[in-house]
Amino acid sequence: MEGQDDGVAEQSQQHDLRSILSCSDRDFLIRNNDDQVKIDNLKGKKVGLYFSASWCGPCRQFTPNLVEVYNELFPKGDFEIVFVSADEDDEAFKGYFSKMPWLAIPFSDSNTRDRLDELFKVMGIPYLVILDNNGKVMTEDGVEFIREYGVDAYPFTLERIKEIKDEEEKAKLEQPLKFILASRSRDFVILADGNKVFISELEGNTIGLYFAQFSYKNCVKFTPKLVEVYEKLKAKGEKFEVVMIPFDDNEESFKQGFEKMPWLSLPFNDKSCVKLAGYFAIPTIPALVIIGPDGKTLQSDVVEAIEEHGTETYPFTPEKFSELEEKDKAKRDAQTLESILVSGDLDFVIGKGGCKVPISDLVGKNILLYFSAHWCPPCRAFLPKLVETYHQIKAKDDAFELIFISSDRDQTSFEEYFFEMPWLAFPFGDERKEYLDRIFKVQGIPMLVVIGPTGRTVSTEARELVMYHGANAYPFTEARLKEIEAENEEMAKGWPKKVKHELHEHELELIRRQEYMCDGCEEEGIAWSFYCEECEFDLHPKCALEENKAKKGEKEDDMEETKTKEGWVCDGDVCHKA
Repeated sequence: MEGQDDGVAEQSQQHDLRSILSCSDRDFLIRNNDDQVKIDNLKGKKVGLYFSASWCGPCRQFTPNLVEVYNELFPKGDFEIVFVSADEDDEAFKGYFSKMPWLAIPFSDSNTRDRLDELFKVMGIPYLVILDNNGKVMTEDGVEFIREYGVDAYPFTLERIKEIKDEEEKAKLEQPLKFILASRSRDFVILADGNKVFISELEGNTIGLYFAQFSYKNCVKFTPKLVEVYEKLKAKGEKFEVVMIPFDDNEESFKQGFEKMPWLSLPFNDKSCVKLAGYFAIPTIPALVIIGPDGKTLQSDVVEAIEEHGTETYPFTPEKFSELEEKDKAKRDAQTLESILVSGDLDFVIGKGGCKVPISDLVGKNILLYFSAHWCPPCRAFLPKLVETYHQIKAKDDAFELIFISSDRDQTSFEEYFFEMPWLAFPFGDERKEYLDRIFKVQGIPMLVVIGPTGRTVSTEARELVMYHGANAYPFTEARLKEIEAENEEMAKGWPKKVKHELHEHELELIRRQEYMCDGCEEEGIAWSFYCEECEFDLHPKCALEENKAKKGEKEDDMEETKTKEGWVCDGDVCHKA
């Protein structure tokens, strides 16, 4: 509350522009062509004091936005900006100021610049303080206002920002298509030939907002599938449109990609692209948001659904997705090893030397699918542990096999990596990989999927099980994990809940830990640790308890020695008769 009171007091303070912007031998400001402008010319205007510097990355990113807003507001004649530089030399100041259409404190007047920094408590840049036409602080959040709302934030009062937010909340509830796709200066989207289509013409359609970048590899894979679905639905006469929300780095790559597309798009580098990504909370691309005919959001992202079901996903309603989920469940329940690993003539995997092993030979076995690549450091780090686990499992159960599914970038890398493995593999570049990536939702590697003897999926998180338990986790079923849990509980029976150890000053508490590095023997540990939360200090139970056992043994030996000398009591170096 105290900080808020100070903020209110600061914002209620009124400043005389002449006194805060001038000095004893200067009553003017400068433009980037060295023209001088009298400070008195600012009377009656709203003034933004822009604290910035050329060396500051966020400043360089924000300045073009501010230039755009300034140029749009300048004709009104009641708004001006004054640049207060934090540059380190005059050359840097001039180079940066040359891109600004507003006024500045001369770089030579460091005293005034320092005084303004102190007066407005500038703790970081870019920083934009906006004063009203009487010199009163309207806001110190000018940067946030401009970033979020652009010229719409004018006249930059708290009342205007509240008004904008209220309008947004109301629009979110009603969500007309214009609220989503239009901007203050644009009420259209574009075709590949550059022609405009007014947003009003799209109303009543189901709209797919396609967040993508033509050069991004995941978009390159998905876009042809979306084109296929789009053209099939249009051929059926469905009222479905796609509007691309492009995130390409340069206009040329956007044009080259868009000219092959059958749908619409926002213009390249349109500010609404970033705004929409935030509005729909898009975590990654590609993403396809579905807007229903009433303007309401039907689905937050249907990329995976389209990859799996194509045109069957239309019209993207909750009822349709419930139907597809039932279909997927039935498919999972009927899954066999051959249904996921056989595709046309691709009914085999390869062993050493390229020998083919029919998938039919693997039916009835426990199978691990290992998604990995030589270029991936975590994969290479995990491989020795997996090789050790593989040999241990094979030694006790021959009805077990592992298949490497490569994400390597070339045949040579694949062969070098596969040479280190004692198991089977898909051939390099096998088209079945894409299907498996999709059904098992492979978002990162290494990943280890378990397929049971019936061909059903047992686990998609076997990597963690191998890391924590090795071959002891086999066959990776829920039943086996419960057995391990019971074994861990049994193991800890009789252990003390807390111990003191010479390696650590604080008492250590026995807790469950998934994985840790012992601070005693510097080896990995799992399941149980004697732990100090304050210091994040771990000890294996064996490390913590062996010392205690040793100490206990020493005491017992001492007691035994005392007992043999009946009638005597030993105190330090001297023994006395009792």
